[in-house]
Amino acid sequence: MSRRPAPPSGWPPPDRARLGGEEIALLPLAEKISRRYFERHPEDLERYGDVARDWEVHDTLHLLNWAIGDVEGHVELEEQVAWLAGVLEAREFPLEHLASNLDLSADVTAEAMAPVADRLRAAAALVRGRESFLQ
Repeated sequence: MSRRPAPPSGWPPPDRARLGGEEIALLPLAEKISRRYFERHPEDLERYGDVARDWEVHDTLHLLNWAIGDVEGHVELEEQVAWLAGVLEAREFPLEHLASNLDLSADVTAEAMAPVADRLRAAAALVRGRESFLQ
């Protein structure tokens, strides 16, 4: 990658979602996942600079929302993850890091939201199981 990415733009991620009628605050979860992510992948901070944390939280909020939407029956998480993987692959982002984020997200949500964690783990397996997501 020759230049660092711009800050997140486009469709803003939600900071709350409804699961089983209960409102879930997504931002604290995304921030916790982000901290763990950069403990595992500190090289991304060097590679992407200051916007790395913003993008990590941004994408994680979307992933959590999609996983909850999948459990609730109105979003296909694997379809959304495949789309995101294609975007990231085109930008030469290591897809193993996306799979790692999904694993960490599953770990963080496992106790309180087991069905969401199950969907996130399945999405991580999808990312690891395909050679390419570019169309």
